[in-house]
Amino acid sequence: MIRHTRASSVGQTYSEGTSKTGDVNLPIPWKMHLVSVVDSESEEMLDEGLSVYFKAPKSFTTEDVLELHVHSGRAILSSILHSISKLPGCRLAAPGEFTRRAFDAGRMDLTQVEGLRDLIDAETDEQRRWALGAAKGAVRDEVEALRQEIIACLMLCEAEIDFGDTEEIDGDVVHRAKDRAIALTDTLKEYLRDSRKGEIMRSGIRVVIFGEPNAGKSSLLNWLAQRQAAIVTPVPGTTRDILEVALDLGGLPIIACDTAGLRETHDAVELIGVERAKEAIRQADIALCVVSIPELEHRYQHSCESSLKKKWPSEILSLINSQTLILLNKVDLATAPCPQQLEEYMGILVGELRAKPIPVLEEEDAGGERWWWSASVTTGEGMQRFVDGLLRCIRKRLELDSNGYENKREPLIRHARQRMHMENAVEYLEQFIRSVDGKDGHLNVVLGAEELRYAAREIGQISRAVTVDDVLDAVFRDFCIGK
Repeated sequence: MIRHTRASSVGQTYSEGTSKTGDVNLPIPWKMHLVSVVDSESEEMLDEGLSVYFKAPKSFTTEDVLELHVHSGRAILSSILHSISKLPGCRLAAPGEFTRRAFDAGRMDLTQVEGLRDLIDAETDEQRRWALGAAKGAVRDEVEALRQEIIACLMLCEAEIDFGDTEEIDGDVVHRAKDRAIALTDTLKEYLRDSRKGEIMRSGIRVVIFGEPNAGKSSLLNWLAQRQAAIVTPVPGTTRDILEVALDLGGLPIIACDTAGLRETHDAVELIGVERAKEAIRQADIALCVVSIPELEHRYQHSCESSLKKKWPSEILSLINSQTLILLNKVDLATAPCPQQLEEYMGILVGELRAKPIPVLEEEDAGGERWWWSASVTTGEGMQRFVDGLLRCIRKRLELDSNGYENKREPLIRHARQRMHMENAVEYLEQFIRSVDGKDGHLNVVLGAEELRYAAREIGQISRAVTVDDVLDAVFRDFCIGK
C-alpha cells in the first residue's frame, strides 16, 4: 500500500495517473475504486490495483490522503514510487512522518504515538493488547485525569491569591488544595511502584538461564525456542557469550538468555563469558538456575560436608537469592527413585539458603507448586509442567491473572520518558505540600502555586503541553468570579 498526502499532490497523483487532460478529478471519498496505475510521463501502465481517497479532515493526517493498494512486487513498488516522485512537490516520506503529521494536527497525542509504535513492534498477543489500548487513548485518558486534578489544585490556589480577601472565596481553599495534592501524590507513587511492569511487558521479560557447565542450559534454550538456537556439545564451556532468543510463551513476551557455565577457569575468553553471565543474572527479571540431577545426586551421596549448602559450587550459591527459580534437569538419568530424595534434599537446602521460607505458588493438581521443578530437556519428561509453573511464577511476580491482564489494572507507565515526567511531578507536588505547610501565609501560596504549575507541566508533557487557558477556564467555570 502506497499512501500519499496533501491536497495538491493528491490531485496530481490521481488525475495524472488516470486522465490525459490533467484535470483534477478526485474519486468519491472513502470508497475503494479499481484503477490502472500508469507512469506520470510515459503513461505506461505499471500495475492495476485499488485506490481510496480520504478527504480532509477525515483522514489519518487530517489532510487529503490517497492510498494506492497495489501488488507488492519489488519492481512494481519501485516503478510506482519513481513515477510519483517525478510529480512536482512529491517526495518520499521520512520515517514516521505520517504519524508526526497526525500528531501535529492534534489527531493523536504522544501516548497514542508511542502506543502505535509499540503496536507495530508487538510480537505477542499480550503486547498487542496493551499497545492497542494505548493507541486508542487509554493511557491518554488516565494522564489527562491526573493533569486535571493538578489543575484543580492550582485553581484553588489561584483563587486564594487573586480573590482571597473577598467574601466570595472560602477560607479553607488552600487546605482543600493541599488535601487533594496529598491524595494525588499517593496515586502517582502507586503508579511508580509498579516494578516497571509496563516497560518489561513492552520490551520483553528477561529470563536468564544460568548454572554449571553441561547442566543443560543451551538444551533448555533450544527446547523453548523449538529450534537449534544454541550449540550443544558434551564439551564443558561450549557457550562463551550471552545468547538471547525472543519467545512467545503463553502470550507473554519472553527474552530467554543462555549464559556461559559458571565455574572457576583460567581461560581468558571463558572468564569474560562468566563475568557477563553474572552481570546478566543480576539484571534479570527472572533468574533460572539449571542443575544436573546426576551431579546433584553425586554431591548428595558422596560429599563429606555436613551442610548441603556447602556441597553446591560457590559460583552458583553466590547468585541464588529469594527470587531465583531452579530447574533440576536430566531426571531421566537419575540413579534412584529421586522424587523423595529431591524432596528431602531441596527441602533441607531451602532452609540453608534462606533465613525465611520461600513463598509457595499455588497449583491445582499438586496442592502447591514450589520454586523448583524436575524435568528432562532431552526426553521432554516434566517439561510442560515446568513451563506452566514458570509462566505462573512470572504472572504472579508481575501481578497478572491467567489471561495476562493485571488483576487491578494495566500499568499506566509504558516508557522511561513517562516515568521520568511522573517522578518529576511527584517532586513538585511534595514541594507544594511543604510550601503550604509553612507559616508565611500568602507568600507560600504563591510559591506553592508555581510548584503546581511545574507539576501540571510535567504530567502534561506525557501527552501534551499545558496552557494558561486551562487554569483560567477552571477558575471561571467553578467559581463564577466576575458574575
